[in-house]
Amino acid sequence: MAYDDDNIFAKILRGEIPNATVFEDESVLAFNDIAPKTPVHVLVIPKRPYIDMDDFSANGTAEEIGNFFKKIGDIARNLGLDESGYRVVSNNGSNAGQLVPHFHVHIMGGQNIKEGSMASGM
Repeated sequence: MAYDDDNIFAKILRGEIPNATVFEDESVLAFNDIAPKTPVHVLVIPKRPYIDMDDFSANGTAEEIGNFFKKIGDIARNLGLDESGYRVVSNNGSNAGQLVPHFHVHIMGGQNIKEGSMASGM
């Protein structure tokens, strides 16, 4: 499958759709989810066009992959989630519920998250 340049995250990266940015650097953008499932619900995306986790892990550089996952921890700590705990979720492909074909990770916290307590569709 080829990367879809018209997906919503590609449009956000191009500045065509506004977002509530939480963090940004040269390779990563993190922003608040528009339909949060928890009090803190941030999406973290690489700025390069990867379809899903499989594409990212197969085609991203080791430096890019390491930086991305380090930034997830940094962002969670900056949001104060390290004390109470947080969930990191990435859906890979349609059978897993991936809705946007641009690799992304959800950082979720700010409440006690129990199994089955969140709606699907992340």
